[in-house]
Amino acid sequence: MPSEPHIGVREREILTAIVETFISTGEPVGSRTLARSNREGLSPASIRNVMADLSDAGFLEQPHTSAGRVPTTEAYRYYVEQITGKAQLAPEEESMISDSLAGISDVQEFMERTSHVLSLISRNVGVTVATSGPRNALEHVYFSRLTDQKVLAVVVTRSGLVRDRVLRLDLPQVDLDLAARYINENFRGWTMESMRAELARRIDQERSEYDRLMNSIEQLYKQGALAAGQEAQAVFVEGAANLLAGEQDRQRLQEMLKTLEEKEKVVQLLGAYLDVKQEAVRVVIGLDQALPSMQNFVLIGAPARAGNDVMGSLAVIGPTRMDYQHTITAVSYIARLFDKILNESE
Repeated sequence: MPSEPHIGVREREILTAIVETFISTGEPVGSRTLARSNREGLSPASIRNVMADLSDAGFLEQPHTSAGRVPTTEAYRYYVEQITGKAQLAPEEESMISDSLAGISDVQEFMERTSHVLSLISRNVGVTVATSGPRNALEHVYFSRLTDQKVLAVVVTRSGLVRDRVLRLDLPQVDLDLAARYINENFRGWTMESMRAELARRIDQERSEYDRLMNSIEQLYKQGALAAGQEAQAVFVEGAANLLAGEQDRQRLQEMLKTLEEKEKVVQLLGAYLDVKQEAVRVVIGLDQALPSMQNFVLIGAPARAGNDVMGSLAVIGPTRMDYQHTITAVSYIARLFDKILNESE
């Protein structure tokens, strides 16, 4: 994230007050409103001068002819930097979340319930994606020549899931056996995504050393023998109706709801902004770089880990005027809870 312009303590306090007041009321914030709650006893005139400086710095804008100001995207970003890590959920909310997610050992069930919990606690959209993790790691593959130009590819995962696919290939059985043995010996226990990525690398780098073997694996790979299938990612979206109250532009609302209904776009959105290597919750304000229909919306999300394994991601999507402190702490708490629950279930 690019560094924000430096502002002083007084400016920071007034900007924070404006952001929090606007989040609470939805109305442009004027100097008289701030003067009534200002701890330093600043006059409306002094506050107006600070607001003018904040406007010049790009943190505030004046809608129409209103005397009040509203935060810009830069103001929200600055505000999030100031509050991150400084809030905690109320004990009763932690208990509610823990009770809702207790007794789960399955990743997809956890993600499905989590999307619902996130939508309830944030009053926005809860989004979760469960990707194939250790339970869907490779157990073994088997390739069998059926007829000329046809090969049966069977993939068995550690969870017992069996995927079979008929491919249009003309490879002798001896080459199929060699390819299966290489994959089983080198990739048992790998997730499908990790295996495919490593195979693609080896096909490029090791072709000269294992020319015939890599040629066979390349053909199997390109024909989809090792495709993870639809089970690799399960997407759960809850609370889209929460957006109806706050969005006045009906056409934009329809576009946004359509985006949330298309699960591959939800995966694309979370994939674009959530880095599996990140440790903390990430807040992204303005999602239009990934999806134009999500302009002026915010994503607050984190990877879902069980130990060192990334099993998916969880997030809240909502308008820029949202309760950031509450949502950030809820997402962080659930991400930690996921790690605890899934590790205990091993």
